Amino acid sequence: MKSFSKRDPVPIAVVGLVVLVLSTVAALNADDLPIVGGGTTYTAEFSEAAGLKSDDEVRVAGVKVGEVTEIELDGPTVLVSFRVSDTWLGDDTSAAIKIKTLLGQKYLALDPVGDAPLDPGTTIPVDRTIAPYDVMEAFRDLSGTVDAIDTDQLAESFDVLSETFADTPDDVRGALNGLSRLSDTVASRDEQLAELFANTRQVSRTLADRDAELARLMEDGNVLLTELRKREQAISAMLDGSRQLATQLRGLVDDNTEQLDRVLRKLDQLTGMLQRNQESLSEGIEQFAPFVRVFTNTIGNGRWFDNYICGLLLPSVGPLNEEGCHAR
Repeated sequence: MKSFSKRDPVPIAVVGLVVLVLSTVAALNADDLPIVGGGTTYTAEFSEAAGLKSDDEVRVAGVKVGEVTEIELDGPTVLVSFRVSDTWLGDDTSAAIKIKTLLGQKYLALDPVGDAPLDPGTTIPVDRTIAPYDVMEAFRDLSGTVDAIDTDQLAESFDVLSETFADTPDDVRGALNGLSRLSDTVASRDEQLAELFANTRQVSRTLADRDAELARLMEDGNVLLTELRKREQAISAMLDGSRQLATQLRGLVDDNTEQLDRVLRKLDQLTGMLQRNQESLSEGIEQFAPFVRVFTNTIGNGRWFDNYICGLLLPSVGPLNEEGCHAR
């Protein structure tokens, strides 16, 4: 058998490159692999997307089990692909698009019913899916419908009805008169109503555009409140510990009052003694200053030491010390 160093390097390089490319492709598509991927992918048909987007949550009984991976048109229906992990789905599973937040964010809810497991290749049909009507779209449709109403023509119609039923009983005539006054009120408030619905449409559009930011703001607010609650517990525990420490210190002081009194008296005596010693030291330093000056002058002539010895020779010895030390 040939050693590895004696083999042809060209086939080895080709095999190495192929293995490297396959490894890279597998790493980039790890979520789609059947064994190491992020779960099993299923599909469902809906009559409309209803605001559902990719990466929205997939829930079973309110618990997140996956996410929406892709949304595309499939003829007259919308084909939604989603991935779930560690979740059993039956062959009669139904799906519904539900509202997650008041701002219109959606999620896909699954009801896993059936006797046999759901085949990933089988699409959940449109008769087992539910797509809700979007609240934002309802406001937009309402504002558009109101804008299309001819208020002048509506008021004229109510006036004609009132005149037609003028000879009817009082109850009917009163109701029609009320309708006439209502139509006049609507016509007189035409511009205000138009402005109101225009502002409503703008608010709904702004909320829809800021859906993700507002949802993130609410999530961050929940995190902040949770952290404040934790900090409140920590501060409360610290205050309780401080109160217990104060109680223990008060008991310690009460139990050692006599010893502390003796210690304080000794300490007062010690401070008094130190004060007296400080005054003595100050006086000694003050009296020591002249000696220091004289001694400095004595040794200030280089390497020689000037000295004067009085009384080495008596005055009677000779002319060297005739007057004695006192005369010096």
